[in-house]
Amino acid sequence: MTLSLSPAQLGVGVLAVALVAGGLGYGVAQLNRADPAAAPVAAQARKILYWYDPMVPMERYPGPGKSSMNMDLIPKYADEAQGAAGVKIDPAAVQNLGVRLALVQRGDFAQGVDATGVLEFNQRDVAILQAKAAGFVQRVHARAPGDIVASGAPIADLLIPSWVGAQGEYLAVRRSGDPALEAAARQRLRLLGMPDGLIDEVARTGRTRNVVTVTAPIGGAIQTLDVRPGMTVSQGQTLAQVFGLSSVWLNAAVPEALAGQVRVGQAVGADLAAFPSETFTGKVSAILPTAQAESRTLTVRIELANRGGRLKPGMFASVHLGGETRSALSVPSEAVIRTGKRALVMIAGEGGRFQPVEVQLGREAGDRTEILAGLSEGQKVVASGQFLIDSEASLAGLQAKPLAATPQAAAAVKTLESRGRVEAVTAGSITLSHEPVPAIGWPAMTMTFKLDPPTLAKGLKVGDRVAFSFDQHTDGPVVRRLAKEAAR
Repeated sequence: MTLSLSPAQLGVGVLAVALVAGGLGYGVAQLNRADPAAAPVAAQARKILYWYDPMVPMERYPGPGKSSMNMDLIPKYADEAQGAAGVKIDPAAVQNLGVRLALVQRGDFAQGVDATGVLEFNQRDVAILQAKAAGFVQRVHARAPGDIVASGAPIADLLIPSWVGAQGEYLAVRRSGDPALEAAARQRLRLLGMPDGLIDEVARTGRTRNVVTVTAPIGGAIQTLDVRPGMTVSQGQTLAQVFGLSSVWLNAAVPEALAGQVRVGQAVGADLAAFPSETFTGKVSAILPTAQAESRTLTVRIELANRGGRLKPGMFASVHLGGETRSALSVPSEAVIRTGKRALVMIAGEGGRFQPVEVQLGREAGDRTEILAGLSEGQKVVASGQFLIDSEASLAGLQAKPLAATPQAAAAVKTLESRGRVEAVTAGSITLSHEPVPAIGWPAMTMTFKLDPPTLAKGLKVGDRVAFSFDQHTDGPVVRRLAKEAAR
């Protein structure tokens, strides 16, 4: 195909080419012109301290090349290492990471323990129904285990033949008119197991009665019912058990490490899924003396009033044991990075720098965690996005600031003393039934301690009496000194 252009179109094209050529010439001229302000910056070279691989930040090399992981090395410049300690992150990147800061605050910190528990029958409110004399079960009223009965409700009718003769003698003495003899005969009937109501009925009607109705002495739930019509019962045989429902026990499992924060009489709040808008209150009635070896917990018994019988044994409850309030440093719990061996927080410094710092943790209350050592009031910590910043610090080879010894830290680990009896000895641990430790609120109980060093229990056997010193750690109490006592 042939393209033909008019003379006018040819003129316009030539003019356009000329303009483009002129613009290119102007741009090249501008690039080639020397800028006196930019020349010194271009000439200045950044000083390289060393070369490293971000995947292995602890390895440093004098020049470029490959790392031990066969990765290309990158330079570490002197201007990147200047200034305050910590890793520097661009403010725009900080914003993109969603970093949120919080202050280290000092204020009232409520000590408390959160645990879980299960409702049980109050074992002190139980009635056992027994046969007062040998006989036969004539009738069992419409009862079954689990039924709720009122006080005085009939359970079973017993036929007791041996009572007929004694009642006849009583009626004969009563007709004699001698009050002293009648009182003695009446007392004999009581000793045979007859209730006062039956004796009064015999005296009123003048007729013997060998059938007695066994009734529930308290209102509650029938736990066991071991009678059937026609069966023979012996004197003292248990017929039924009835548990009262006016109060219930809440057995809470408290971690062994928090046992020092629990005491008898302490106020307790319990929340149940069945009643989400209501908190049941009570007090610690007992701390059981034996720790659970499998879960390393102590059983704390709380007695709760059961108005209307709404609380059912077997229900699960969330338990909060309130404690004293004291002044303490704290940070949001979400700001703490727990590595397993230690706890870290990221401190926010000036100029977009962040420094990981090791801290010693105390107790938790709500959404805040107590800081025993490592931080000062007014410092800023990263409450959100700290894991990404910590990863950046690790890639840069930045080590966390170690925990310095402080009076709070020294007080947190103190040596305690007690005496006890050896129950079991294994490699590295010993189980002792020890006396109370008032300094931390421990009652007398049986529990397992770690040994440091493990050879402390050498030569000891089950049954030996010992005096020992121990201190508490996050992973449990550790015995530091162990001495056998002379036999008493």
